[in-house]
Amino acid sequence: MKTTTLTGMMAITIALLAGPLSAADNAAYKLVEPGTLSVAITGDMPGLVARDGKLVGYDGEILQLAAEHLGLAIKPVPMEWSGAIAAVQTGRVDIIGGNVAWTEQRAATLSLTDPSGYFQNGITSLTATGWHSLANLEDMKVGSMTGFSFLPELRRIKGLELSLYDSSDAALRDLVAGRIQALVGDPPVIDYAISKNPDWGLANLPFTDNNPHFPLLTGIGRQYVFGLSKDNKALSDAISGEIRKLWESCEVKAIGKKYGNVSEANYKPSPQNFRTGVDRPDEWAPPVCAR
Repeated sequence: MKTTTLTGMMAITIALLAGPLSAADNAAYKLVEPGTLSVAITGDMPGLVARDGKLVGYDGEILQLAAEHLGLAIKPVPMEWSGAIAAVQTGRVDIIGGNVAWTEQRAATLSLTDPSGYFQNGITSLTATGWHSLANLEDMKVGSMTGFSFLPELRRIKGLELSLYDSSDAALRDLVAGRIQALVGDPPVIDYAISKNPDWGLANLPFTDNNPHFPLLTGIGRQYVFGLSKDNKALSDAISGEIRKLWESCEVKAIGKKYGNVSEANYKPSPQNFRTGVDRPDEWAPPVCAR
């Protein structure tokens, strides 16, 4: 028997013996309901949705595993994305996730976990159009989602006429119908929808600008995270620990494969460690899969 195999078996045995945390172990967490993690469900696949009492989607499966290991039950709370951050801040729910991008502004108001994945924004348009730059959006009718962090940057594009939507489905319907000419939305949600509907004739192409004046729109290796209230840092740190385990084992890639997250860009952080000195210490590094 190889040493690595024996080591892995020992780790599994220890984990099984340890089992999930007890209610006493998670008593330090500030929860809407004791022993239960109330999760905002905004309804977009492949991010985070509830089915048959469990969370599914890429972030959904990661959070489900983390909750189980921490001894917490899951309570889905359906809501619109536009009100999700306020719901965490006011104590209606404990956590938001499902393609929630890290920003410095959000880090100032929420306790944000280590990243569940990475991404780069892009432009969704007709396949024949093939738009992929800021210049392509000038003087165009463009759709996006209410509450997205990059909206101020989108509004700075010359002549752009912006339409906001509460759901990706509504935005995609208008794009297919020709009521808007392009869409800038959640890359995994858009890619997933296009893969299920090839007859739409749409393509989602990453921005090629990487323009420092439009960092939220065009930056590479941006992070998807979970957000909790500032007074729930203990739980945020515990979930970050569970996320790190999934990166170390490369389980994140196995989960991602189920939902079409197969691009290496989904698992590659930015070369700039932009969270250090903001909501992480200098020695912190974003997690990666070694394989």
